[in-house]
Amino acid sequence: MFTELNPDNLLNERLLKALDKLGFNQPTDVQKQSIPLAMAGKDLLVSAETGSGKTAAFLLPTLHRLMACDAPNTGTRALVLVPTRELARQVAKDCQTLASFSAIKVGLIIGREDFKYQKTLFRKNPEVIVATPGRLMEHLDQGTPDFKDLEVLILDEADRMLDMGFGDDVLKIAALSNPQRQTLLFSATMRQKGLKHMTDQVLREPEHLMLSTVRDPHQSIRQQIVLADDNNHKQKLLLSLLSTEDYDKALVFTNTRAKADLLGTELFKSEIRSGVLHGEMEQEHRNRVVERLRTGHINVLIASDVAARGLDIKGIDLVINYDMARTGDDYTHRIGRTGRAGEEGLAIAFINPTEWNLMASIEHYLGQRFEHRVIKGLEAEYTGPKKLKSSGKAAGSRKKKEAKKEAKKGASNKAKVRKRDTKKVGKRRTPNPANEPQDSGFAPLKKKPADKS
Repeated sequence: MFTELNPDNLLNERLLKALDKLGFNQPTDVQKQSIPLAMAGKDLLVSAETGSGKTAAFLLPTLHRLMACDAPNTGTRALVLVPTRELARQVAKDCQTLASFSAIKVGLIIGREDFKYQKTLFRKNPEVIVATPGRLMEHLDQGTPDFKDLEVLILDEADRMLDMGFGDDVLKIAALSNPQRQTLLFSATMRQKGLKHMTDQVLREPEHLMLSTVRDPHQSIRQQIVLADDNNHKQKLLLSLLSTEDYDKALVFTNTRAKADLLGTELFKSEIRSGVLHGEMEQEHRNRVVERLRTGHINVLIASDVAARGLDIKGIDLVINYDMARTGDDYTHRIGRTGRAGEEGLAIAFINPTEWNLMASIEHYLGQRFEHRVIKGLEAEYTGPKKLKSSGKAAGSRKKKEAKKEAKKGASNKAKVRKRDTKKVGKRRTPNPANEPQDSGFAPLKKKPADKS
């Protein structure tokens, strides 16, 4: 129970009321360990898998702190930085829901939305701001927001912000914030080396909670690969799975926006209720597509990696990697859209000949083997890399090379013959049975002249 998390400092009753309305009674592991420490004012460095309840783990203690002491005349009191617009929208929505029985206001600052409206929003001083670093820096450059009163800074998916090139922006934002603030850093894929530079500058004596790493297996997600010959074969596999597999909602990932659009057209022709989501779409269109999936007007979403983080929609029980993810971390976040909060999920990856090595490297990185699956009637001619077999001719050639090598080695082991040993200098004369004159090797001695005296 949430009431048992911290007996000496219970969560605010307004938060407990919101949790009860949502039907959340039992905290997850990350919530059990993080919330009491955060409520005690500690800086945190937390790693936990996707779908484990990280958002509530940092929002509940933050909102508890804001509710404990009203401060109507201050600026922004809590700032949540996230890498993508979709994740920002999700976090802002969760925050508003948890704060629904209080007067706390939440502001959303993301790209591709009206800049002037956002400036007006800052003047209204919402207690909590949820933002993407790029757009927030644009406002900071104009001197609009003021974070001198900031009490809590939250970095959600910090490693992803580094990957997207927001590392410097995050450090600048932290430097412009109240130095006495509390900082909470959460991520599903915590790479200590890559984050060390950031954590050293933004965290003060943090508590480390490593509940899971990217290499820990997803117990609730069944992971499979299906071999494919080419892109046309992949399209047939996709249409077959979406027509025969039992699922509520499906998410299909591609590596390019162009391919996402192409697949969207193909699924439309096949009368599959689907939508497309990628970074080149207008924000209003993206919001509409996500809402259509959430409400069930469509049940298949084709997306680029923009949807890998932050898309938390109930009922996604099938994830298909039409293109294999480029890295193990990206793969983890893609499949993490299913199997959330204890639900079962299925993740399938199509692997063509050019993706085999990538798939093998991800298996190695994650320390696991994917289950191989064959779609009946759509079996691939490609069966994986072929093992090289040596022919008789090759074997004979190899034997000859080995023989030459051994002969050369044997020759090098023979005793060396010195040139001086071939000379007769200093050698003993052998008997000459023929009594023939021989060269002794010495110059003839001159006889001394007789003494005439």
